[in-house]
Amino acid sequence: MNPSIKSNQAIKNELLNLLAQNAYQKGDFTLSSGRKSIHYVNCKPVSLSGIGLNLISTLMLNYVEPEACAVAGLTLGADPLVSGVSMAAAQVNRDLNALIVRKKPKGHGTESWIEGPLPPKGSLITILEDVVTTGQSSLKAVKPLSELGYSINKIVALVDRREGADLTISNAGLVLESVFSIEEVSTRSIDLTN
Repeated sequence: MNPSIKSNQAIKNELLNLLAQNAYQKGDFTLSSGRKSIHYVNCKPVSLSGIGLNLISTLMLNYVEPEACAVAGLTLGADPLVSGVSMAAAQVNRDLNALIVRKKPKGHGTESWIEGPLPPKGSLITILEDVVTTGQSSLKAVKPLSELGYSINKIVALVDRREGADLTISNAGLVLESVFSIEEVSTRSIDLTN
């Protein structure tokens, strides 16, 4: 069924099932932050599938500030998210471009940090993230955009691991909104395996 004719709750339930089945694992893991965890979430098998990206994009668009003219995120996890949300916006006649923030400036040409159609200085941009743990990678996306004169108020995460990202992001003067918590994903994973 086309996500545009489903309710947001139906989309959320379908997406939670996909994340629980294809993105979540329980075990003994070391995260990119160096922390140990029994939960591992890799959203790419979902965000890089056509059905998954369609659901994610439709749902995440609802979290983007109405005044935002672009969505941006740190490569690689946010690449499909910003592209998908930009396309979902176009399908409802909303002008919302996608920006990809490099982890370091391009080493040639313009040596740019940002890829995509840059909006006018002072424009509002919403940051998208697949999974937040400490919030540091989200802030890495904010820094070069802020330095270029853009306004950022909000970070939207697909999954919040609830390991301090909300406090880190709040301390930076920003708001974190998450579509799902790690508890929701892990609980659904258990429900689907029983």
